[in-house]
Amino acid sequence: MISQFFVLSQRGDNIVFRDYRGEVQKGSAEIFFRKVKFWNEDGQEEAPPVFNVDGVNYFHVKVVGLLFVATTRVNVSPSFVLELLQRIARVIKDYLGVLSEESLRKNFVLVYELLDEVIDFGYVQTTSTEVLKSYVFNEPIVVDAARLAPLGPTAIFAHGTKRMPGIAVTKSVVATEPGGRKREEIFVDIIEKISITFSSSGYILTSEIDGTIQMKSYLSGNPEIRLALNDDLAIGRGQGPVYGYRSSSGSGTVILDDCNFHESVRLDSFDMDRTLSLVPPDGEFPVMNYRMTQEFRPPFRINALIEEAGALKAEVILKIRAEFASSVTANTIKVQMPLPKYTTRVSFELEPGAVGQSTDFKEANKRLEWSIKKIVGGSEHTLRAKLTFSQETHGNITKESGPVNMTFTIPMYNVSRLQVKYLQIAKKSGTYEPYRWVRYVTQANSYVARI
Repeated sequence: MISQFFVLSQRGDNIVFRDYRGEVQKGSAEIFFRKVKFWNEDGQEEAPPVFNVDGVNYFHVKVVGLLFVATTRVNVSPSFVLELLQRIARVIKDYLGVLSEESLRKNFVLVYELLDEVIDFGYVQTTSTEVLKSYVFNEPIVVDAARLAPLGPTAIFAHGTKRMPGIAVTKSVVATEPGGRKREEIFVDIIEKISITFSSSGYILTSEIDGTIQMKSYLSGNPEIRLALNDDLAIGRGQGPVYGYRSSSGSGTVILDDCNFHESVRLDSFDMDRTLSLVPPDGEFPVMNYRMTQEFRPPFRINALIEEAGALKAEVILKIRAEFASSVTANTIKVQMPLPKYTTRVSFELEPGAVGQSTDFKEANKRLEWSIKKIVGGSEHTLRAKLTFSQETHGNITKESGPVNMTFTIPMYNVSRLQVKYLQIAKKSGTYEPYRWVRYVTQANSYVARI
């Protein structure tokens, strides 16, 4: 049960506000934004997704630069409310096509109508786009996605590849296109978030992949879809290759620890030929979620070294090597490393000819930051940083530094080797040929190297 729901811009402007129960004071949005903007508790720079102020619980998620917030005075499950906020954002995006401040303001009547159907007096009714189509009949005012700043995973595919028209996925699932004709197409995204911890000597201590197969359909008439995965896919850690069988690509068996499927997926032939059958509902939805702890080749190797270089000085050397093919490029790489608390100044030295790289020293929380616009597979990048300390007597600087944390996004690359072999759509006629788009993306969830 929630009391209020609101959406704030990055400036703190109230774009959408709905008070369902009248239990929380009207100024809650301003209280929330001030708390988040000037958060400085427990040594953290960013506010946690859930916190309490004067007896009011605030829950928030950030979606493409917008803050989706819910408040309540009662004790509810945080994971339930955070999932609800993500689903509300997804439903609004399904209807508007583009989720942005401009699209929300232009379609505020439709957004409020959706909110009243999703939540009634603080209780959730439904978050299914398909169910909502029976109750919400307003047509959205379409916002041109080309004028928006690229945000989120969709923007990764908007440039640099002829195979993936990133703008096409920003269409509304309910809007009528000019001329009455609708482009028949379907999008399948295999998104993997990887978590790896390296030891100080470079060995992998823990590794895990959290993956999802997302689908968004613009097909008319709800045709049946068959989606085939790797023939040698095995579920459960006890599984392995049968009689030494290897896949046609020669990459070996893909072993998933566990997985779950959307309610619309039929698994009649999954055990036999690893094929999923479904009639896709409207909007974006996860066909399958999976987890994998089988050994895999990490996309990046991180080498970090810190050593004293005098009485009040030390030197940090960071090396990053891309372990994937040269045809693949990683984007928006960011490396962070906590430094000793008595560090007062840091001077950086990048490799000669470095392009698209920037460095910074966050003095407030003594953290080194290194940003790289893109890294081509097989390349190596090095950063040297000279530290100046405020006191001569100190402890072990290696123990007081690190670990190194890295974030990145790699389009058209997946670590688990899970693949969509084919995407078959039931034909309505001999000339029916819808467009099929399958794309892969790998992101860092927790990519950590100890020093």
